[in-house]
Amino acid sequence: MIKNIAFGAFLLVSGFFFAQNTAMTGTEAKAFVTKVSSETQQIKTLQSDFTQTKKMDFLDKNIVTYGKMSLKSPNMLSWKYTKPYQYSIVFKENKIFINDQGKKSSVDAKSKTFEKINKLIVGSSNGKMFNDPEFTVTYFKNATYNIAKFTPKSAQLLKYIKQIELYFPKSESTVAQVNMLEASGDTTNIVFKNTKINAPISASEFSL
Repeated sequence: MIKNIAFGAFLLVSGFFFAQNTAMTGTEAKAFVTKVSSETQQIKTLQSDFTQTKKMDFLDKNIVTYGKMSLKSPNMLSWKYTKPYQYSIVFKENKIFINDQGKKSSVDAKSKTFEKINKLIVGSSNGKMFNDPEFTVTYFKNATYNIAKFTPKSAQLLKYIKQIELYFPKSESTVAQVNMLEASGDTTNIVFKNTKINAPISASEFSL
């Protein structure tokens, strides 16, 4: 259960959007990566509200949850679900800290697939995710977004994830939407809003 929730926390569903996507040319992809990598190097903190929609084959209705994401460079990340339940996941010091409605636990991230996912999400705020050796990256575009699609290279990661998509608005260099297609066929969509860049973040956001 923890594994499913943690993956759902940052990944989403391929093909969720109906806009026509076309592959970027090599020149376009290079310009996009250069722009994002350059502009995101100035990001020290990132905060955003999010809506997560998860579709599972064995459920008739989608699971919709709401919460807040906080990121602090270089490697602290917090996901706090607030509705319809309270559930928090904090990545720091190579560990995952979990608070499930008052029940607290921790997991060693170094030996888990979580560590790779955490690295990708943190990398999305500084442009480093494009060079992650764990994934093959392809680039697409439509009228609204530039899109980076990440396909895992390792058999271990492919047991859980088929593809991750990061959506960047044309005029921005931070991720506005994330899609994931899991190996099980389940899909997750996360939409970020009210994003704040380099605003102060209380230390309490990364403690449970």
